[in-house]
Amino acid sequence: MGGALSITLVALAYPSMLGVSKVSSSPDRVIAQTQWGPLTEGDRDFVVKVRAAGLWEYPVGQMGLKKGQSKAVITASKHLIDGHAALDASCRKIGPMLNIAIPNQPSPQQQGFINTLNADSGAQFDKDFANILRITHGSIFNTIAKIRSTTKNTLVRTLADQANDTVLDHITVMEQTGLVDFDQALFQQTTPPKLPSSDLTPPPPVAGQPEVVLTPPVDSTTQPPALPGESSGQAATPSPTVR
Repeated sequence: MGGALSITLVALAYPSMLGVSKVSSSPDRVIAQTQWGPLTEGDRDFVVKVRAAGLWEYPVGQMGLKKGQSKAVITASKHLIDGHAALDASCRKIGPMLNIAIPNQPSPQQQGFINTLNADSGAQFDKDFANILRITHGSIFNTIAKIRSTTKNTLVRTLADQANDTVLDHITVMEQTGLVDFDQALFQQTTPPKLPSSDLTPPPPVAGQPEVVLTPPVDSTTQPPALPGESSGQAATPSPTVR
């Protein structure tokens, strides 16, 4: 990483809501001036949201490799693992650079998705896998576009570019399973259940707790992008795994 990494202001407060729904009451409010541009509430929440998504989708991808009944579901599972390992690497770099606390656990809502799929088997697993993930990816897609078009922070912009490509890829592989109920998916995306903020919020990281790392697969085809001031070679260097 070239040069010293500095930031103005103290550590940022942990976001109050992070789920599929709107997360910030004042998303345009600037909460820090950084060397990469101003950081808003919406920018901060987006970084945490991307991290939290990986904390449930990566293990679901691992589950799909073991429980998936069709080749398409197994392929989609590989895409989940590969894409979220790369996004995770970016979030773990960007978080400290912007002084954003990132979670180590998914939200209760996201843990509920894991529990549902863990209880499934056979064809029901494949069906729920494809539909849950198509709905959640479809729900975040518009958020990514809004962040990308409005953020003035170059680090957040880079993450939004990466997230856009990853989420579009994941939407596509879910649809290629042939199991997506589009009427249900579109209804869920446009009229999500009104859940309490406690269900949508991943717990804040515990001080001193080892950081969870989503390890890229040995045959990974996805690398995190170079961040501003970083060469592509530095971006491709894997981080040590903490368990």
